[in-house]
Amino acid sequence: MDAKTLLNLRKFLVPEIVYGASALGLAGRHAGNFGASKVLLVTDPGVIAAGWAHKVAASLSEAGIPFTVFSDVTPNPKDHEVMAGAGVYAGEACDLIMAVGGGSPMDCAKGIGVVVGNQGHVLDFEGVDAIPNPGPPLIFIPTTAGSSADISQFAIILDTRRQVKIAIISKMVVPDISLVDPETTLTMPAELTAATGMDALCHAFESFVSSAASPLTDMAALQAVRLIVGNLPGACRQPSSCTFRDNMMMASLMAGLAFSNASLGLVHAMAHSLGGARNLAHGECNALLLEKVVAFNFPAASEKYSQLAAAMGVQAGAGDPSEIASALEDRIASLRRGLGITRRLRDLGVAAGDIPGLAAHASMDPCLATNPRDAAPAEIETLFEKIF
Repeated sequence: MDAKTLLNLRKFLVPEIVYGASALGLAGRHAGNFGASKVLLVTDPGVIAAGWAHKVAASLSEAGIPFTVFSDVTPNPKDHEVMAGAGVYAGEACDLIMAVGGGSPMDCAKGIGVVVGNQGHVLDFEGVDAIPNPGPPLIFIPTTAGSSADISQFAIILDTRRQVKIAIISKMVVPDISLVDPETTLTMPAELTAATGMDALCHAFESFVSSAASPLTDMAALQAVRLIVGNLPGACRQPSSCTFRDNMMMASLMAGLAFSNASLGLVHAMAHSLGGARNLAHGECNALLLEKVVAFNFPAASEKYSQLAAAMGVQAGAGDPSEIASALEDRIASLRRGLGITRRLRDLGVAAGDIPGLAAHASMDPCLATNPRDAAPAEIETLFEKIF
C-alpha cells in the first residue's frame, strides 16, 4: 500500500459503553464477567469524599470480588504515582484495573496497566503506538463530564524530572468497558463543572478541524458542541439538575469519541505544556487558549469553523469569513467568561520569561501533528502572550 493511500485511511476505536443512571452499580458484574480474582481500584481523595468510590467498592463486594484501593493520585498524574500503583497491583496479585474518577485517576490507571503489561517505566511508552503488549482489563467509571479518558486512546502523564506532560497514544490504553453514569457528576462543584465542560468543548473543536477527522468523528463533535452550549451554563447554575448533567455527560462522551479517533491540536499542545510546567488545571488552560487558537487556525479551516460557529448559534452576516471568525471568537470568550473562567496566565503563576520554554515544549507535542495550521515556536509564543 502506498503512503498516500495509507494516510487517507481512518479507524474508529471505542470501548464497550454502558450509559445511563446507575450504570456505576454494574461494576461488580462486569468485573466478574472478566473472571477477576482481585481488582485494583484506582481513585483519588476527592472521589472518595464524594462517595463514588465507596459505591463502586460496594458493587464489587456484592459480587464477591476482592479489591484493593490505590488513591495516591493527584491532579496531572505523576510518573511516580503510576509506578507506585503498578507496585501495588503486583504486590496485591491483582488481575483487573478499575478506575473511578476524573481524568487524573483514569490516566493513572491507564499508565499502571501499561507498566504491568510491559514491565518497564511508564515514561518508556511516550508517543504513538509505542506499547508492544496489552495490559490487564480496564473498567472505567468517569465522574466528570470532560476528560473522556474512559473512552480514549490517550493517557497524559507528568514527567516530574522534565516537568513536561507526555502523551501515550495507543489502542492498548482504550478501556475495555466504560460505565458512564451521569449521576456521578451531581457532586461536581461549579468551578470543576465549568473547567471540564470547556475541556469537552475543546475536544469537540479540535477533533472537528483535525487533519485526521472523518464523517464519524465530525458527527459526534458537532453534536457535542450543540449539547455543551445548551447545557454547560445551566449545569453550573443548577448543579442538581439531572437534565443538564445528563446532557453534559453525553456531550463529553461524544467529544471523547471524536478526539480519540481524530486526535487534537494546538490548544491541547499548549495546555499540556502549561500543565506540565506549572501543574495547572487542564480544563482551565484549555478554556483560556481556545478562542485565541481558533482565531489563529481559522484561515486554514474556515469552512469547518463556520460549521462550529453555526453549532454555537453564531449569527454572522452574509457568511463573510472574517466576520464569522470574529463572531466565533467572541462567542467562545463570552461562554468562558460567563462560566467564571477569567484569570490570565500571570494570575496562574506563569512569568513572562517562561513563555519561550512553554512554546518550545508545545511545539514538540504530538497533538500538534493534526492541527489544521502549522505553528512555529515563535507563533506559539505570540499566542501565549495574548493570554498572559
